[in-house]
Amino acid sequence: MRAFLDPRQARHEPRHFMANGERLPNPEVSQRIEILRAGAEAAGCRFEAPSDAGLGPIAAVHGADYIQFLRNIYTRWRRIDGAGDEVIPNIHPATRTDGYPKSAVGQAGFHQADTACPIAEGTWEAAYWSAQSAIAGADALLEGTRTAYVLSRPPGHHAFADLAGGFCFLNNSAIAAQRLTAAGRRVAILDVDVHHGNGTQGIFYARGDVLTVSIHADPERFYPFFWGYAQERGQGPGLGQNLNLPLPRGTDDQAYLASLEIALERVAAFGADALVVALGLDIHIDDPFQGFAVTTEGLRAIGRRIAQTGLDCLMVQEGGYVSDALGRNLTAFLLGHGDNA
Repeated sequence: MRAFLDPRQARHEPRHFMANGERLPNPEVSQRIEILRAGAEAAGCRFEAPSDAGLGPIAAVHGADYIQFLRNIYTRWRRIDGAGDEVIPNIHPATRTDGYPKSAVGQAGFHQADTACPIAEGTWEAAYWSAQSAIAGADALLEGTRTAYVLSRPPGHHAFADLAGGFCFLNNSAIAAQRLTAAGRRVAILDVDVHHGNGTQGIFYARGDVLTVSIHADPERFYPFFWGYAQERGQGPGLGQNLNLPLPRGTDDQAYLASLEIALERVAAFGADALVVALGLDIHIDDPFQGFAVTTEGLRAIGRRIAQTGLDCLMVQEGGYVSDALGRNLTAFLLGHGDNA
């Protein structure tokens, strides 16, 4: 299986994030790259470095103000007397239509949804090449490859068009889906991360040309809290083109696979000819976030069932954090997909 990764994706090395009022070590560390790479290679992946497709495919999803912010904010932040070593906001607007300040502190609050997306010196470069890896994966499908894996890190599915959040800066899955859509493919995005793909939903919510489906832990008591409810169906041309399948904490293999059937029925009804899988391995029972209880064999079954759709498939890495099982889980998912690919 073709796979894509750029070594510059390791240059984002966040130190902290805030949770429950505590400053904690950030779990989205560059060590994930080596674990996931080994897991993918164990499943037969052959990694390639992406070419540089430039800002155009990124700007097709993300706003110019936001891109400029991500490129420059760390340098601006370091000019603030007494500033911390990472850009972490302490104030946020009430709505997206509130005023747009010139202040670096104010813009951080406008463009960072939470305290789990700190920006440091290497963040923009890593996020840029993570997105370029996803673009290369999309281009591989356009060239005739049936299945490809993208080790996108930092991940992307919590990033909106102009808003970072939840370890995410550029929405790699959305950028890949837009690339395929612009080339005439009919694309569905299936998000299997334990957290709702709120940024992806937001980007396509009022569009009818891309289907977004997310299976995730019920947000009533789980991040991202404000998005991911079943009644969120899209709006305008996108009404009916967004499907959320929230599940209880502790969901096991059998219950997860039952929801996957509902998700894939919607993908089939949409008439998709290409599937972008936002691949979150944090549904596993041993993941540090402890949301679901899916086993390694369950992940293999999920990969197998997705392959049975017969669709061209681009798997873009999202969550899945450091544990003894992380690499094995990716191997199992990719081998399961290969059983029917």
